[in-house]
Amino acid sequence: MNSKMKNWILIVVALSCGMRSLAHEGMWIPSVLGAVHDEMQGMGLKLTEEDLYSINNSSLKDAVVLFGGGCTAEVVSNEGLIFTNHHCGFDYVQFHSSLEHDYLKNGFWAMNRNEELICKGLTATFVVSMEDVTKGMLEGITSDMAPADADKIKAANKKKLEEAAVANGLSAVVRAFNYGNQYFLIVTKTFSDVRLVGAPPSEIGKFGGDTDNWVWPRHTGDFSVFRIYADGENKPAEYNEANVPFKPAHFFPISLKGAHEGDFSMVYGFPGRTEHFLTSYAVDYAVNKSNKMRIEMRSTSLGIIDGKMRSSDALRIKYAAKQSDISNAYKKWIGQGLGLTRFDAIDVKKKEEAEFTNYVKTSKNPQDQEILSKLQRSYSEYEKYNMARDGFVEYVFYGPEIFAFAKRVNDLMDNMEKWEKEGTLKTKKEELLESTRLFYKDFDLTTEKEIFTSLTPLYKKHVSTELGPGVFDTYILKGSMSATADRIYGKSIFRDSTLVIKFINSLSTKSKKKASKDPILAISRSLYDVYSTAVTPKTKEFSAILDSQMSLYVKRKQEVMPSKNYWNDANSTLRISFGKVEGSAPHDGSSYTYFTTADGILDKYVTANPDFEIGTRMKQLLESREYGSYGEGGELRVCYTGSNHTTGGNSGSPALNANGELVGINFDRSWESTMSDIYYSPEICRNIMVDIRYVLWVIDVYANADYLLQEMKLMK
Repeated sequence: MNSKMKNWILIVVALSCGMRSLAHEGMWIPSVLGAVHDEMQGMGLKLTEEDLYSINNSSLKDAVVLFGGGCTAEVVSNEGLIFTNHHCGFDYVQFHSSLEHDYLKNGFWAMNRNEELICKGLTATFVVSMEDVTKGMLEGITSDMAPADADKIKAANKKKLEEAAVANGLSAVVRAFNYGNQYFLIVTKTFSDVRLVGAPPSEIGKFGGDTDNWVWPRHTGDFSVFRIYADGENKPAEYNEANVPFKPAHFFPISLKGAHEGDFSMVYGFPGRTEHFLTSYAVDYAVNKSNKMRIEMRSTSLGIIDGKMRSSDALRIKYAAKQSDISNAYKKWIGQGLGLTRFDAIDVKKKEEAEFTNYVKTSKNPQDQEILSKLQRSYSEYEKYNMARDGFVEYVFYGPEIFAFAKRVNDLMDNMEKWEKEGTLKTKKEELLESTRLFYKDFDLTTEKEIFTSLTPLYKKHVSTELGPGVFDTYILKGSMSATADRIYGKSIFRDSTLVIKFINSLSTKSKKKASKDPILAISRSLYDVYSTAVTPKTKEFSAILDSQMSLYVKRKQEVMPSKNYWNDANSTLRISFGKVEGSAPHDGSSYTYFTTADGILDKYVTANPDFEIGTRMKQLLESREYGSYGEGGELRVCYTGSNHTTGGNSGSPALNANGELVGINFDRSWESTMSDIYYSPEICRNIMVDIRYVLWVIDVYANADYLLQEMKLMK
């Protein structure tokens, strides 16, 4: 990049930081929209604040669902029917799949409610209310109070506020926003009987695979269908055959008119995490250190898993969900790094910090001049511990998976006497036996050993020996990681599920002593021991220091630079983002339209890339242009983009028009937009949504499950 072009980009970036830019940036708390609502109406919204969020009347928030622990869904009928993304429901489709019932490959459609599949552990949570309780949380705290004393008072205030809000099956939690500068009490209602109704085959729901992930143009039918059940009084209940479909306070009408360029666009959901207040030191750590390690480790795992999945249907089913979990963040981090580097985000942050420093020069509080230097020092002093934490997560939870599972067996042995006295040992063993069967259902020893062989050297490369990797030193055979894997796994009961089950069933003091020599159990214990004693205390210490320092930085930044457009970072709480339906021009010489059509599916299919494979029925329907009533201008629109600020957790979120009608389902961002968790550019950041008419086409024309449409409210 030449200096002239670099300076031009910096000017554009600086300007975009200082202006509202049609208010596309930001994820707004629906209970306190204030002036933001005026901007939304100025851009075309036809709804009142009460329509968007109300605690006294039904409102749009009552149709927005926290799906499981990390996605969003929306209610689309008065019978508890919900839409979310295919990748959000993927684990449950995979769980129910087998060689005999390959729902991943062929899709699944319940043609009546008796055929809907139970999804054990899946929950659907609604927000009842969100209330600013900052004053109550900080009651009794003074400016000269020691942090430890202040934390005790906050904990007591938090407990008091939460207990006062819990009643009639509701849950309540106080969440901190912006590093503890603001607090909200969030009251929720959670349903635990959620059943799978339908999911398209992967050729639709994952069309494009890793090739298209985080990429535009996109042609993915990323949706799945579930139903919430309640007891006879419409209250949450565990699964029971007597349960009935849930009756929501509100469900979204579905517009068949589509989304068009310039239309007002709104995404309502539970975005996971953004960090737009991060300092240059934090961005440097993410881009140049942590993400580089994580990308290398995940790339290595994926290289092995992808090859295995192509080798057999059995392995494809076993590793489908794992591969998806590993690859999603992997590609995102690559795009994020490219974007942050291209827009010189570290330099932009440094300029913001210089501006802040200039503002506080005249401050009479000496603490103001030390804020940034303390933050820089903290990142430097704790870097090796943060790398050890990130490396441990990548290795243990996204690498060889046997060590995390072995910890559960170690926990059983460690607590055997205690649980026996309490009378719970039998139950604990039964729970572990069930977990063992589920674990080995999707486990392949050969694949596991190859991942161990390739990832262990990378773990040792990136993480200080004394903070984890050193536990392997006594096991590694010189010059051969493959032989090391054969020895470790070959001498362990974990090589065979029947041996593990036999060990759990016959667990005794004698067998417990003998098991201490099992290499997998020994390595697992050592990994977790080192992590809990040498890494966790330091990362917790860093987290506490960082929260305190960032809390002060954010507070003072908002005070001395009030003209900036500030919003609360996402933290998996209910938010609204808004913008326009629009395309983008992210690169020199490139310009993207805002929508794609089914013709693009056929265009990609002829490339013979396995990520673009489609079956005979899909091909015939598209070639004959059998679009039913879902086409527009002779085309079947598949996906579209908008300038709504989204992140992980917004997957499955309803994409709404100015009237609050469902026009799409949010499922991704363009690769250029992955940096928006840290730095947002209104010129190029775009979210990707599947057109709701394509969703209905798949349900109706492709799957012949048109009976589901009869319970929806379709707006023509």
